Amino acid sequence: MGVQIVLGRLLPVLTILLAIVALWYAAVAPMNIRQSLDMAERAGAAVTPPDARERSNTSRWVLMANNPGEIARGYSLDRPRLPTPVQVGGELWKTTGEMALKGRAFSKRSLIYHGWITLQSTLMGFALGTLVGILGAVGIVYSRTMEMSVMPWAIISQTVPIVALAPMIIILSSQLGVEGRGLPKAIISAYLCFFPVLVGMVKGLRSPGREQLDLLQTYNASGYDTFLKLRLPASVPYLFTSLKIGIAAALVGTIVGELPTGAISGLGARILIGDQFGTPLAIWAALFAAAILAGILVTLIGWLQRKAMRRMGAGT
Repeated sequence: MGVQIVLGRLLPVLTILLAIVALWYAAVAPMNIRQSLDMAERAGAAVTPPDARERSNTSRWVLMANNPGEIARGYSLDRPRLPTPVQVGGELWKTTGEMALKGRAFSKRSLIYHGWITLQSTLMGFALGTLVGILGAVGIVYSRTMEMSVMPWAIISQTVPIVALAPMIIILSSQLGVEGRGLPKAIISAYLCFFPVLVGMVKGLRSPGREQLDLLQTYNASGYDTFLKLRLPASVPYLFTSLKIGIAAALVGTIVGELPTGAISGLGARILIGDQFGTPLAIWAALFAAAILAGILVTLIGWLQRKAMRRMGAGT
């Protein structure tokens, strides 16, 4: 019975995963066909059309139809426009597991090291954003004035593109004499993180019904008791749901914050360096490392949620 439940949960996930991988492999051929033909031409093979400029103006599908024998070459390029999942996995292993086995996990060529740099700013920004979000939610729920003044600005703040805001935060931090890049990255991370926490906590703190609030009033409960014994426990499921979104947003904010700083450490820096030096495999490996890190963080918060809900008697 337990095996059937596990298979029932895994089957939809595996089906979607296999579909994504299949589409990925299908997209490799048209994305890499021009590079494949350029390499074939340099190797002395006959390609159609023979002129590189003419090929650049020809549809990828036409090139594939005219040169079917060169399609397979696109799956083994050293610097492909779109690498295969196997190539990305190999690069990811080479820069993580293989280096860890060699005792070089925190070498500056290791994604474990760069992931750790990104993780530090992510956790710092997540803590700051969560604190601001929770305090803001409490103020909004208990103060009509704060709700009318703060909530609209919180919503408006999320319409400003973080890519445009990140350089401004970094420049302002340097002008204020803030040393290092950790704090500016954490501020950018907190900027993306606080809003889902704010909205989720407002929803959670307001989730108790009028009957529950009236019952506490009949017991002469103070506002503090109402908050501590009713509103706060009721908000816990909403809070953890918001934290899952917030931690992923915080990671994105940190990576975005690493891009315009000229940093040489961090997953964002690896993506930028890979783009500058024309190494797509390095970019894809860093992207997958970021996705794996986000998955671990969200899973950890999910585990904490289950523990907290179990302690509160809300089931498994």
